This record gives sequence, C-alpha cells and structure tokens, in this order.
Amino acid sequence: MRRNTEDKTLERNYIQKWRFLIQEYELTKAKRHPHFRFVTDFYKHHNTSRQVFLKYYNRFKVSRADCQLLPQKRGPKWKTRRPLPLIEQKVIEERIKGNNRYEIHAILKPTLKSHTPTPSGIYAILRRQDLNRLKPKMRANKRQIIKERAGQLGHVDCHHLSKDLLINSTRRYYLVCVLDDYSRISWAEVVEDIKSLTVMFATLKSLNLLNSEYRIQFEEVITDNGSEFCSKHSPAHHPFERMLQELGIKHRYTQPYRPQTNGKVERFWRTLNEDLIEGTTFDSIEHFKDELIQYLLYYNNVRCHQALNGISPKVFLKPPVKRGNYSCQRIT
Repeated sequence: MRRNTEDKTLERNYIQKWRFLIQEYELTKAKRHPHFRFVTDFYKHHNTSRQVFLKYYNRFKVSRADCQLLPQKRGPKWKTRRPLPLIEQKVIEERIKGNNRYEIHAILKPTLKSHTPTPSGIYAILRRQDLNRLKPKMRANKRQIIKERAGQLGHVDCHHLSKDLLINSTRRYYLVCVLDDYSRISWAEVVEDIKSLTVMFATLKSLNLLNSEYRIQFEEVITDNGSEFCSKHSPAHHPFERMLQELGIKHRYTQPYRPQTNGKVERFWRTLNEDLIEGTTFDSIEHFKDELIQYLLYYNNVRCHQALNGISPKVFLKPPVKRGNYSCQRIT
C-alpha cells in the first residue's frame, strides 16, 4: 500500500513554482522582462500579493536553499505554551477549594505576577484535568474553606434606590450595606447621597451595630473602586480610607468591571429588592427606614439561607466570635 506521507510531489511543485516566480521577478526588476514593465504587473498577472511574494523571496535570498520556498508551520508548536507544572498544581489546588477561573486568577496574581495564567488558560488547565465542572465536594469546600470565621472579610457596597420608591416624591436615595462574608449577616443604612463622607459615617454606623449586636469585628473589607470608597492619589486624606486605617481594617478592592468579586453583597441587593422593594411604594422615607430595619432583623435572625445549609445567619454564626484588639467606637 502506498504511503502518502513519503510523497514529495507537493514539495516539488512548491519549489518549482517559487523558483519560476523568482526568476520572473528578477527579470522584471532588471527591466529585461519581455512582458512586465513594473512589478505591479507581475503581481497582478500571477495573482499574488506583494507581501506574500516578498516573504518567500527574502527568505530564499539568505541561503538560496530550496527548503526556504516551502510553507513553514504557523502557530505555536506542540506543548510549547503549557504552563509550568508548579503553576498548574497551584491552579488545581485553588480549584479543589471551589474557586472559579476568575477567582483563581485573582488569587495567584500577587505571587505569580507576570507568570499568572489568564482566565482562559486556567480554564484550559481545568478542562485537561477534568475539573472544569464543580463537583459536590468542591462546592462544599468553597462554603467551608474560603472564610473560616465571622469578621474575616466584609463586603461594602452602595445601591441606588428608584425615584418612585416614595409616594409624591422623586428624590433619589441610596443604601450603604456592610455584609459579613462568612455568616451573611448584613446591615444597611439609608443615605441621601454617596459622597465619601456620607458613606464613611453610614459604614461606621453599620460596623458599630454589627459589633454590638452580633460581636462581629472585621479584619478586612472589600469594596469597588468608586470615589466614595477610595482615592488613588491621597488615601490617607480620604474619609472612608482613613476610617479603615483608624479601625485597623485592611481595605481590599474589586477588579475593575468585575462585580462578581463583590458578588455576595450584589446578591443581597437582589434579595432585598425582590423581598421588600420591588412593586412597593412607601408613604415617606421614615416609613421605608422602619420597614428596612424590620426586614434586616428578619434577614439576619429568621430567614433561612440556602448558602448556609438552610439555617439563618444568626444560627450559623454561633458560637460568637471573640473580640479583637480594636473597637469600632474609636471614631464618633
């Protein structure tokens, strides 16, 4: 049986074609071709582009070897872009904890820096290892391992309320929420604007309440990159940043255009909207504040959460967390 892999007909045809074209081209350049006056006529007659022809011609001029007239393989060579085994192992370890590819990328970037695989590269690793779909054990690990105690990480965010929230009023109001990542215990305050000073006092009030009612003291909080939360040029003079510094709370930031990084508080806004706000109007802002307080008490103390295995945040929080070395009462 004939083996087509040993047939060199295509190679011979390529070499013969390009040798003929090179000869024609050099005659045209030397003004000795009987038919072509300009190289443009040469390209048009042979239905080839200037870029393609010169690529082969310049390559051939270097060594005058026939192998330079053959097409070369394009794209990456086999396995040349595979990550190092150490990096691949780190990706697998984070995946076993239940993190998705974007979370894995954010976790590894501070240590791996420029060697951090992209989210697409991380997905390719997970697919090769058959880890691209979360298994039940991995889902349980994500619930148990990511945050081990109350106060380890807090989520802070602002939410715009609709102008038709109140009867006979079109004034805009906002909510500022602080949510504990571990227990999902939350508190929100109504504010009239989202200036940095206003948000700072609303956050401080929520921190004080969570500390006094649930004994939660935060080690870190994560926010988006809005001007009400951070200042790139002078964080020491920004009200919100300065408050966290005084309380000894580390400030983390979400990735730009990635609201999923602050996903737990985004899910809280959706729940609050579905349970309390959507399809409802209130007589006054005082009426809304009263209803909001009652709902937050219900949300924290009574409402069962699927993410907490069907129990309320208050029950999930027990036993209470010990107090730390700082107090939320330092700023008044």
